[in-house]
Amino acid sequence: MKDLTGLFNPKSIAVIGASSQEGKIGYIVTENLKECGFKGDIYPINTKADGELLGLPAYKSVSDVPGDIDLAVMSIPAKFMNATLEECGQKGIKNIIAITAGFKEIGGEGAKLEEEMAEIAKKYDMNIQGPNCLGSLDTHTPMNASFSQMMPKQGNIAFVSQSGAMTVAIIDWSISEGIGFSKVVSLGNKVDVSEIDVIEELADDPKTDVILGYLEGISDGERFLEVMRRVTKKKPVVLIKSGSSQAGAQAVSSHTGALAGNDSAFDAAFENCGVMRAHSMQDLFDFGLAFSKSELPRGKKIAVVTNAGGGGVLTADKIEDVGLELAQLSEETMDKLKEVIPEEGSVRNPIDVLGDASPDRYENTLDIVLAEEDIDSVIIMACPTASYQPKEVGEAIVKAKEKSDKPLFVVNMGGPSFEEENKVLRDNGISTFIFPETAVTALQALERYSTIKEEDQESCVEKITDVDKEKALQVLEDAKAKGRDALLGSEAYQVAEAYGISAAPIVLATNKEEAGEAAEKMGFPVVLKIASDKILHKTDIGGVVVNISSKEEAETTFEKIMASAKEAHPDVVPDGVEVQKMMPNGHEILIGMLRDPQFGPIIGFGMGGIYVNLINDVCFKLGSGISDEVIDDQIDSTKISKLLKGYRGENPSDIEAVKDTLKRVTKLTLDFPEIKELDINPVFVYEEGCSALDIKIKL
Repeated sequence: MKDLTGLFNPKSIAVIGASSQEGKIGYIVTENLKECGFKGDIYPINTKADGELLGLPAYKSVSDVPGDIDLAVMSIPAKFMNATLEECGQKGIKNIIAITAGFKEIGGEGAKLEEEMAEIAKKYDMNIQGPNCLGSLDTHTPMNASFSQMMPKQGNIAFVSQSGAMTVAIIDWSISEGIGFSKVVSLGNKVDVSEIDVIEELADDPKTDVILGYLEGISDGERFLEVMRRVTKKKPVVLIKSGSSQAGAQAVSSHTGALAGNDSAFDAAFENCGVMRAHSMQDLFDFGLAFSKSELPRGKKIAVVTNAGGGGVLTADKIEDVGLELAQLSEETMDKLKEVIPEEGSVRNPIDVLGDASPDRYENTLDIVLAEEDIDSVIIMACPTASYQPKEVGEAIVKAKEKSDKPLFVVNMGGPSFEEENKVLRDNGISTFIFPETAVTALQALERYSTIKEEDQESCVEKITDVDKEKALQVLEDAKAKGRDALLGSEAYQVAEAYGISAAPIVLATNKEEAGEAAEKMGFPVVLKIASDKILHKTDIGGVVVNISSKEEAETTFEKIMASAKEAHPDVVPDGVEVQKMMPNGHEILIGMLRDPQFGPIIGFGMGGIYVNLINDVCFKLGSGISDEVIDDQIDSTKISKLLKGYRGENPSDIEAVKDTLKRVTKLTLDFPEIKELDINPVFVYEEGCSALDIKIKL
């Protein structure tokens, strides 16, 4: 773990490229450090310095500074950067913020300069943030080592961003919204210090309660997962990820890849390590504000208190839509509510206190609702009626909330009418929203995180030991030795067999006699199909024949298939014909894997068969660290799971066999990084057991 103390809490800072000319970045950084109240020493560095700069003693070089320097903020032309970094290294400066642009982002010579910068960082054991970044702000140190024109309000939210422009916009927005930050960190090109390093540091920062981030890429997938699993047990991490994974582009040859799309890898990875993923900037800061102000709920049951029936219905609809629950109130609670709510209102959830509700009615209602054991959270939804008293209602809500440790969100559907109330609520640590949908989504994030904190995600794959890794390795090596990057069906069956994956037996026949003998030994009926990694659409050329019921028919069919293949693809020499045991029909599922270049195997499960791409009933989970609970959730989140459990009087299928197959496929793909794609479609699932029919493995 990097020690980033000097980046955020330095005792002395050198501004290399400091300037007395307004508008220059070197001027803005120096002025920001002076104005923010930084308590340490500030050393302006400029080769033309002559005694003093902006009222501070100035130096021509860091070497001329008499004392130690904890942090150097550099804003000089890119071509001078590395020579100056060498000088900083010799001075013993361990922390650098490289604001200057003109490196990897422009390619060519810039990329070469950045490679040299990385080497200098290693040589002197430096922490280099950037280059091409805005800088850093710490409101508690305080320190504004950036060229942002404003210092945000002090708070408990940390924001980490790969985009400097996004960082400036967020700081500007936060000022108008009254939102406070503990730290704001612009990462830039991440030549050395990455989002992983910063988030790892923030995990132990007592001034930070929630970590938000805007990322365009992940530096190191494996380390990201390992670090985030630890950090998210301490405090929530909410990230928005722009762009898309390379996995989709690399996986178009399989059903699994086509179904996954470009972004499934990040969804699966974030879920695996407990990171909350925001899909919009609105969500990012709604979640962040909710986490920064609210306790975590103990469960999913929500009470809605409203002065408008329509708003209550909207809120209830969204609660159900996101998988939370509208709490069922006890008779005792409803009897108490009848004493404070007029008969025209409603004491059932959503609770309607009516449009003329006084501040006392709100407070009394909330006292009763928050005391109900079977309620985990409360959402208040208000519209600005003529008799509504915003400030007084806000104060009543605060009084009620002070008596409870349950999350309470307020939705004030309106604008200027609610300004006073919203200020009262926010000043007292209560999150406010304009629309019910955003409040419910934020509450869902809190509920999800409360579950994440309690999860003990032990990998279930490690418990599988009855596999023959050497046998599987031999099959893969043989295929590679023959210059093939895709296994034949018979080879894929051998790999599956080595890992205990139940599959329909299949063997390769190179002549009609072998085909006949294999079919007879297997037991009829059988399927014959052309064996070649060069022929993709086998059925279209007559390369697949089913329901073969005798040895003679198998021999004749072998010759017909080989002839059809030669006619359709005269330039291809097939490996032979594969003979496979025909299995009885069962429920058809798909189990697959695509390997993400950052996060490793992404395991897919869903409805299989010929309509797999049309129906698109599939769920993806990260193979690394997968647990029994995650596999249960993966299966339950698909429509096919309802068929497997028994639908309309059908006997249930063997879901335990499906789970076992998922675990074994995961273990196989974790054991062999050279497996790029794996696609089993269909797998027939029976009342007892299951059988994989068509297994594709690509290296």
